[in-house]
Amino acid sequence: MMKNFFKYAFILSCLILNFHVNAQSIRVLQRGNPASIRGLSVVDDSIAWISGSKGTIALTHDGGKTWNWQQVKGFEKADFRDIEAFSDKEAIIMSSGTPALILKTTDGGDTWKVKYSNTDTAYFFDAMDFADKKHGYVLGDPIKNKFVLMETKDSGGTWDPFKYPPNALPGEAAFAASGTCLRVDSTNEIDIVTGGRRSRHFILLDDKIAPGKWVEIDLKLLHGKASQGAFSIANGDGTVVVGGDYQKDGLSNSVAEYWYPIDEHSGAYSLANKPPSGFQSCVEYISERTFLSTGTPGSNITTDGGKTWAKIDDTGFNVCRKAKHGKLVLLAGNGGKIGIFKP
Repeated sequence: MMKNFFKYAFILSCLILNFHVNAQSIRVLQRGNPASIRGLSVVDDSIAWISGSKGTIALTHDGGKTWNWQQVKGFEKADFRDIEAFSDKEAIIMSSGTPALILKTTDGGDTWKVKYSNTDTAYFFDAMDFADKKHGYVLGDPIKNKFVLMETKDSGGTWDPFKYPPNALPGEAAFAASGTCLRVDSTNEIDIVTGGRRSRHFILLDDKIAPGKWVEIDLKLLHGKASQGAFSIANGDGTVVVGGDYQKDGLSNSVAEYWYPIDEHSGAYSLANKPPSGFQSCVEYISERTFLSTGTPGSNITTDGGKTWAKIDDTGFNVCRKAKHGKLVLLAGNGGKIGIFKP
């Protein structure tokens, strides 16, 4: 009798989990703009910015229902792969390619001022993130076996090389796919994930604790080719890393890893028991061990910290981000496509 009780309890728990996952969905809000969108910054439940190819920027004041689109004058050919916004007035954009650019607006996008420009073709920016409004970083592909890491301490007004960039191995690089291969938290901990011939997770704790001491963790994610590796990392109650092979986006083997603390001093990475449905270019922490990921084959969700994933939508997106101050979760992708996640 007791054996049957546990059997039925297990079945019931699975049904409840499936119901919870099935209740979650993604709704496309708009599409049709020719730009490929990879930069997304959600300030609160009303305000969000996006950035992308063809010098494209857009701002919403109503949670994504309507957008004010523009091409930044003089930069119509720039590919703005990442954006960091602080309000409906203040935002910073970063371009990949040549020249490597960082621009800032303080008037809602009416005007943009160049804060950094580098015409050296070796520079290729991948991602940007901030610990707070003043202190931020931009990550770039390696030059002379060191990743490019730029730092600002004045809200993006000036940028200088970070004094402790991590070392890169031959054939290792970062991906400018969603702006989330770099994460910085409020304690100024820096997390970087890489791909190519090697796939690694770099962690730099507060400079004052251990200056320049990067922790380097080898990842089990698919790697070995220039199109493979870790594309995105998200921290919450645990850490999730996603990626795969963007040239073979249907491959689902070894596309997600999770790290969950065993205690306050230890933990370990493990490949997902049931992975996402294929290549994923972005992952975002939602709440209570729930993470949302997305990529060209569709979007997936985990409610157990990354162990098991379920596909919730077939629409391809490049990036998904949650509001810094609120619950709004938006997605963006090719063709100016914008979606909203409904928990």
